[in-house]
Amino acid sequence: MPPHTHPENHLVKRIGWLRAAVLGANDGIVSTASLIVGVAAAASSTSAILVAGTAGLVAGAMSMAAGEYVSVSSQSDTEQADLDRERAELASQPDFEREELAQIYVQRGLDPKLAYQVADQLMAKDALGTHARDELGMSEVTAARPVQAAFTSAATFAAGAALPLLAALLLPRSVLVVGVSAASLLFLALLGAIGARAGGATVGKAMLRVTFWGAIAMALTAGIGALFGTAA
Repeated sequence: MPPHTHPENHLVKRIGWLRAAVLGANDGIVSTASLIVGVAAAASSTSAILVAGTAGLVAGAMSMAAGEYVSVSSQSDTEQADLDRERAELASQPDFEREELAQIYVQRGLDPKLAYQVADQLMAKDALGTHARDELGMSEVTAARPVQAAFTSAATFAAGAALPLLAALLLPRSVLVVGVSAASLLFLALLGAIGARAGGATVGKAMLRVTFWGAIAMALTAGIGALFGTAA
């Protein structure tokens, strides 16, 4: 009888780019929509609103790219430092590292004799990789990728920011605040649904989460814009 097989497509493989993509698109929609709504509530002209939105898109995309690159690079530096330390310990204290690895397997439920056998075989094949995975919790799937995170965040921020900017371009000035707000909440709900489906999470919860905070952000900036617009 041939063995039963089934394809395995683990969603955790997407965690690196998915986090950056959802964060970038969400920030692009919320920050640009909030900026447009705030400026519009201050009774600015349509041209001023579009200039502000465009400037927000460009500045935000560059800021997201730089921020993601710096933060993920810091994570990558930490991972590399841990690997260097582990490499040195394997060279200077191999017996201690073997004992440490075996005890990890014992704590996970293996019989002590079997735990030592597993530790010996895995270390013989790839000692550093084994300790990185089982002692430090590091793997290829979740490894930090600064350049990927930076480009993903910048691209998705720009894509997200373009949506409320397009709405502001198409809507008449008289309904711009309400129209951009409503359209942006719809975009956020759609983003939440897409992100949830891609990551295997609950769709309704993700949609509610992003639309709630988006509505709060736009309401606050609209209030500030109206306040300063009236004061001016």
